[in-house]
Amino acid sequence: MPQLTWQKSSFSTGGEGECVELATGATGHIHLRESDRPTEITTATPTALAALLNAIKDERIVG
Repeated sequence: MPQLTWQKSSFSTGGEGECVELATGATGHIHLRESDRPTEITTATPTALAALLNAIKDERIVG
């Protein structure tokens, strides 16, 4: 995977390594990882990620 520039979520509040980080790849896909597990990366299209986030907001997905 090419070098990515990671950004922390504004909802991540430091301290204990529990930060969600995002990066956009050259193909437009969005890569997500937890800062305490930087080699485990999930990749999604912007459309798929938006659908997931909307489902979470609508409480259709409960973790």
